[in-house]
Amino acid sequence: MKIFDEIESEVQSYARSFPRVFNKAQGEFLYDEDGNQYLDFLAGAGTLNYGHNNPIIKQALLDYIAEDGITHGLDLHTKAKGKFLETFNEKILKPRNLNYVVQFTGPTGTNAVEAALKLARNVKGRENIISFTNGFHGVSLGALATTGNSHHRGAAGVSLGGSSRMPYDGYLGDDVDTTAYLDKVLSDSSSGIDKPAAVLVETVQGEGGINAASFEWLRNLQSVCRKHDVLLIVDDIQAGCGRTGTYFSFEEVGIEPDIVTLSKSLGGYGLPFAVVLMKPELDQWKPGEHNGTFRGNNFAFVTAKAAIDYYWSNDQFAKEVKEKGDYIAKRVDAMVEAYGEGHFSARGRGMFRGINCVNGEIASQITRAAFKKGLIIETSGADDQVVKFLCPLIISQENLERGINIVEEAIKEVCDAQKDIPEDNDYFDNVIKVAV
Repeated sequence: MKIFDEIESEVQSYARSFPRVFNKAQGEFLYDEDGNQYLDFLAGAGTLNYGHNNPIIKQALLDYIAEDGITHGLDLHTKAKGKFLETFNEKILKPRNLNYVVQFTGPTGTNAVEAALKLARNVKGRENIISFTNGFHGVSLGALATTGNSHHRGAAGVSLGGSSRMPYDGYLGDDVDTTAYLDKVLSDSSSGIDKPAAVLVETVQGEGGINAASFEWLRNLQSVCRKHDVLLIVDDIQAGCGRTGTYFSFEEVGIEPDIVTLSKSLGGYGLPFAVVLMKPELDQWKPGEHNGTFRGNNFAFVTAKAAIDYYWSNDQFAKEVKEKGDYIAKRVDAMVEAYGEGHFSARGRGMFRGINCVNGEIASQITRAAFKKGLIIETSGADDQVVKFLCPLIISQENLERGINIVEEAIKEVCDAQKDIPEDNDYFDNVIKVAV
């Protein structure tokens, strides 16, 4: 359609990787206007954990619309909001012994991060926020200041302050516990790092390259925060809602963040919805001190409740996600061993996995080859060097195997093509011999 070239902004990105006009979706499949079917291993960048047009969730929304349910209500008390809060409290928070107050922010992840940062600064009376190398927390200015990626930071147009960067787990090598370094700089008044209000962390860095922090590192991080009277904020926007095998990505770690941000798959149906969870003593907002016209999406309240009721009323779904995650890990490890030759490595946790390639060019060749074979899969990382598995959690075992088979075929195709390039070719030197 010419209209996209005529008036849509050049800022578009995913449309460049997958140049088709899509018009239908169901479960783990997307269809273009010519009727071609694609397996979706992108899933709205982690927003469609329960698949496209999930019939259970869709019916709840259709029933609500048919009854003329509230569409927009600012932060008014609505029946839909009340039912969501009851369900979230009874089926998510209480079974995990979590005592959090729920704040409805603007509808996107970056809105939740902005609110969390503001809250932490107001509660502690300090400006600085510690964030981590390769972290990604959004592109509005406050969240962007805590984001590591230079591509996104460079578009800000202003200086970005109020945040200090620390090395994430593994950034300085597997043998270096970077929480010890954080403890050191917070203990030293001459370190040049102002005492922060909070530490903001992803347990698995999604856009940063599917970097999974070890449980020990995360526990040590919480200990450092407690020692220095610093709040711990877990950004669970992409890693949460079941992606790692438990509803919250930090459940198996044994930590209890002071503040948690959720969005993406929280709404269950792809509808925009974000919240901040905070310990009750931190809820020091004055009425209207942080607001937004679209804080609280009533349609998303309905679909979020339906998703929780159907998938999280017991532990069966979580067990299935873990089994699929183990299968993905097994297949990814086998591919790395078969084709890696030291150039590829496996990353991630649960159904949040990735293959770290030599660089962005190799990863891009793999995803392009996969797309030609009917699979939509994207990259992440500082140089887009990680092929990222983000298929819907509800994907059938048959289609999961089919999708991974396509990835393996694409990797083999790209590796075989590289073998035909002479070793003295500049392309070979620049692409193949770059260190991982």
